[in-house]
This record gives sequence, C-alpha cells and structure tokens, in this order.
Amino acid sequence: QVHLVESGGGSVQGGGSLRLSCAVSGYAASTYCLAWFRQFPGKSREGVAALYRQGDGRFTPYLRDSVKDRFTISRDNSNSTLYLEMSGLKPEDSAVYYCAARGPACRGAFCYTCDYEYRIWGQGTQVTVSS
Repeated sequence: QVHLVESGGGSVQGGGSLRLSCAVSGYAASTYCLAWFRQFPGKSREGVAALYRQGDGRFTPYLRDSVKDRFTISRDNSNSTLYLEMSGLKPEDSAVYYCAARGPACRGAFCYTCDYEYRIWGQGTQVTVSS
C-alpha cells in the first residue's frame, strides 16, 4: 500500500493563499484515487476535494461547493505528489487538512468525499486563517 505525507500548512491572513502537498509513495501509487479532507475541532472529517478515476482511466477533480471557486486539486505523477492550491482563504477554512488514498486500482463511482471510502491517511497539516 501507499504512504502519505502532507506538508505546506501554516498560518495566513484572510484572503491569502497556501499550497498543500501530499507526497505519495509505495507500490502502484499512480492507480490510487486521492483526496483532501479537513477536520474542525470537535467535528468529524469532511471531504474537500478528490481526484477520482473514470472508466476510461482519466482522473477527474471533484470539489465541494464551498471551495470550488477558491481551491484546486491536482496531481503530479512525475513526483508522486498531490496538491491542494487554496486561495481566498477564510477563517472558516481553518482546520487540520488530511490527504487520503483509496486503492490500488481505484476506478469508477464511489462517495468521493466520504471518509469511510479511504483506508490510507496522512498525519495531517494544520491550516490557520486569521481575520
């Protein structure tokens, strides 16, 4: 299975930007569906963005409505890294952000932002947005 390590979190003022990275290592890493979740204090994890694989093999992005105009999810297979580009950050985006993986050979429809669909998780990286 793969191993996930997030980085790039930090503190930023409202309206600012951050780029989170998730280094993906292990066998068949390119065949996993990957996603970003976040967890607010005292709350369960919520899916933020995902890359799911369609039947033709292409990875397609999905973002939750509250971030789709501000966040971008992407994947660089050359260095096995998943990214979450965040702009226009708001204080309500403050959370611990996690990278998650489903696979190997992930393909087809599933609940892209349901945490039970993913069995491999990174350690998380804190994002704090001040007003």
